[in-house]
Amino acid sequence: MDVIFFTVFNGLMYGMLLFMLSSGLTLIFGMMGVLNFAHASFFMLGAYFAYQISKYIGFIPALFIAPLIIAFCGAMVEKYALRRVHKFGHVAELLFTFGLFYIIEELVQMIWGKVPVGYHVPEFMDFTLFSMSGMGYQAYAIFTLLVSIAIFLALFSVLTKTRVGLIIQAALTHPEIVSSLGHNVPKVFMLVFGLGCALAGLAGVLAGNTLGTEPSMALSLGPIVFVVIVVGGLGSLKGALVASILIGVLQTAAISLDVSINSFIETIGLSVDVESLWHILIDLTISQVAPILPYLLLVVMLIIRPRGLFGNRDV
Repeated sequence: MDVIFFTVFNGLMYGMLLFMLSSGLTLIFGMMGVLNFAHASFFMLGAYFAYQISKYIGFIPALFIAPLIIAFCGAMVEKYALRRVHKFGHVAELLFTFGLFYIIEELVQMIWGKVPVGYHVPEFMDFTLFSMSGMGYQAYAIFTLLVSIAIFLALFSVLTKTRVGLIIQAALTHPEIVSSLGHNVPKVFMLVFGLGCALAGLAGVLAGNTLGTEPSMALSLGPIVFVVIVVGGLGSLKGALVASILIGVLQTAAISLDVSINSFIETIGLSVDVESLWHILIDLTISQVAPILPYLLLVVMLIIRPRGLFGNRDV
């Protein structure tokens, strides 16, 4: 039972990290219809900026300052570049963000180098908060989980229960009407894009010191973010939360299962020719195939429900 709790807890931790990263992209797509391939690059920049800031004034100031810097960078990208590309259609937007991804990666390597930097968990949170059956739960992990939950509650409240949220949602479906009411729709788009990037940056601040801050971190986490928003439903914040937790628990549980289909077949008295291709496939353990399970879920979801769990539009 304790092992199950530990696995679910770690899956929840990973899932909430994915939510923080994917919520920004969900917000951007839901508002602007833009699939930002460079989104994970802002996650990486958040980690690097937090590393640089924390060297001089500590982690807590970095927790607030780094996302603000990322928000400004994102807003400038939208205002001076993406807005101009937007009129040429979604393909142009995808190509632009694809190129931006590699530009940011190269700039990071030129400034900070190609090896991981020394961005570590702050000392005042680097301790075991509590233990269960010999398994320790770190204070920093609990802090990250609480911040992720707070981000979801804040976003959900703002988008559904405030005037600002109503304007944002109306600007997506009826931009002309919103503009005629005196609201600056391009400015709203710029602020939403900046906020989405800031959320990615915040995820980088919190995860960079545990996952490692290095130039390939955007490439390693970028694809899984798109799995989350497709499975949860394009533009759905609730879907992003559910899909993030689902994928987090799925991957964490799969990594801990060192069993194969072949072992199950043998327990019921059957066997497969050891020289056949099928034997090689069924002899793989669940932990070995764990990295591909989210992408398998993506493929299945696109086949049976292209709009995802809670989406209102097809991919």
